[in-house]
Amino acid sequence: MTLAHILCPVDLSEVSAHALEQATVLAGWYHAKITVLYVYTSTLPPVSESFGISMPADRVEPAKIRRLEETARSFAGPAIEAKREVDVIVDIGHPAQQILARASALGADMIVMGTHGASGFQHLMLGSVTEKVLRKASCPVLTMPPRAHAPASLPVTRILCPIDFSNPSLSALEWTWSLAQESQAAVTLLHVIEWPWEEPPAPHLEELPAHEAQKLAEFRRELEATSLAKLESLVPLDVRPRRPAASLIRHGKAHREVLAAAAACRADLIVMGVHGRNVIDLSLFGSTTNHVVRAASCPVLTVRAGQ
Repeated sequence: MTLAHILCPVDLSEVSAHALEQATVLAGWYHAKITVLYVYTSTLPPVSESFGISMPADRVEPAKIRRLEETARSFAGPAIEAKREVDVIVDIGHPAQQILARASALGADMIVMGTHGASGFQHLMLGSVTEKVLRKASCPVLTMPPRAHAPASLPVTRILCPIDFSNPSLSALEWTWSLAQESQAAVTLLHVIEWPWEEPPAPHLEELPAHEAQKLAEFRRELEATSLAKLESLVPLDVRPRRPAASLIRHGKAHREVLAAAAACRADLIVMGVHGRNVIDLSLFGSTTNHVVRAASCPVLTVRAGQ
């Protein structure tokens, strides 16, 4: 995997400090440059981004911008002290718009940012920035949970890659193999079978008529076997991680099973595909990604098709 330029958006919080730590570790591992981006937005209401309203930079006094730059550079101090190549930029406007624009303009290979894992009103204010970036970024996005959940560390040792056999998830799988080879990590491939009803609990077959129970049981076995064979066929012969890749089939809601599997295999990284340039995508697989990113206790690398 080539990683030459990392964009790390910060909001001066403890969560973004932890993200910057991870960006610094990655930069050292891959000899990459870091651009630390702080977006000043305080004079605009949060809802204005939805209507495409942006703030002209000339409305902010130059002295204010200089103070913000000094604050952001001080915040980036640990990365600079680690002798990484670091640029610090202050933009004026809405966070998601500016992050996406900067990532594109800089040709960033990866965005590393924190997620507040919030819900309710706080999620509307903070989490929506991460979600917009995940859906529209032109490069993979690594989201970091709060420091209390997981430390920044490399190399990774256990990677979980959920697969729904879509193009985005297959792109995520390519990143998984690359990372596994470089860090000699163990890989677990996961496919979640979602039924029309909520599982768990599974339907009690003994409560069904015998012929229906038999057909349902056979269908489940066939679906599991087919899915498992498809997972195992995705392990290329030239990939030689330290331990053989494990293939796992689970039943239930996708985001719950991804999080449960990550806990069970003690994953220190989840790599998953994200659909998502429109509301329909977000309501399908995109919602799974958002749930996982907000609740995961380890970093999550999200990849769109073709990245």
